[in-house]
Amino acid sequence: MIKGELVTRVARLTADRTPFVIATVVGSRRPTSVRPGDTAIVLADGTIEGFVGGVCAESTVRLYSLRALETGEPVLLRLVPGEGGPETDDSLDGAVIEHNPCLSGGALEIFLEPQVPAARAVIVGDSPIALAVEKVAKAAGYDAVRPDVGDVHVSGGDAAVIVASHGSGEEHVLAEALTAGVGYVALVASARRGEAVRAELDVPDALRAQLHTPAGLAIGARTPEEIAISILAEWIAEQHAHAVSPPAPAASAVDPVCGMSVAVSEATLSLEIGGERVFFCGAGCREAYAREHAR
Repeated sequence: MIKGELVTRVARLTADRTPFVIATVVGSRRPTSVRPGDTAIVLADGTIEGFVGGVCAESTVRLYSLRALETGEPVLLRLVPGEGGPETDDSLDGAVIEHNPCLSGGALEIFLEPQVPAARAVIVGDSPIALAVEKVAKAAGYDAVRPDVGDVHVSGGDAAVIVASHGSGEEHVLAEALTAGVGYVALVASARRGEAVRAELDVPDALRAQLHTPAGLAIGARTPEEIAISILAEWIAEQHAHAVSPPAPAASAVDPVCGMSVAVSEATLSLEIGGERVFFCGAGCREAYAREHAR
């Protein structure tokens, strides 16, 4: 259970749209210093805040949390003592068994739940269509915001910018969105007016071509709600058309002392030996390695 300072930290990360993982101990077998309900959060740089076990357990939690952030899928991680590579527990969907040679005994089950911000859509305007697009986008699970026309801030992190303001401040917003590299930029307008606005945009021709106007798929939509559905359908189709291959698993390295797989991240303990960076599960292994190579 998230409690104490972590409650405030999670609220801030969520408000800032920062991805993170909630790691919760759901089972433990003695000897171990953690108990079910102990919680930590893991950031995208590998930083762990909270407590879900000692340094060796943290090292494995870090690695699988970074992988969970990349896939967006939760993981039930079971840590058991001994050597050997990771295994999949076929009896539990998504469960991974990781043998940890540093554990002196006991076992842990930790649920890793990635918290990835929903795609953000900026909707400009207060027309019935703008209101309908906001409502439909939120119902579909998107983070839909509809700021005042004079208070629109667009960034490359936005997934969509949809302008339905009937001419009020639209050219500046559209040019800003296209320049920022927003994936889907659309203008609600007639074909004639849409082309006129496109021609006036102060952006290169290649970016002008990326503007979707009239916004939405040609499905014969008439009402604001139907038009909103057609716009959302076009946005979804655009997302799938430009979908990239799944990311490669988070980079990992093998601790040369204990043989554990550890994440290659800024938060992982490491040493630079002979121009090569070596990563470790904890301070004990790093110190042992440093002593051996100091001879």
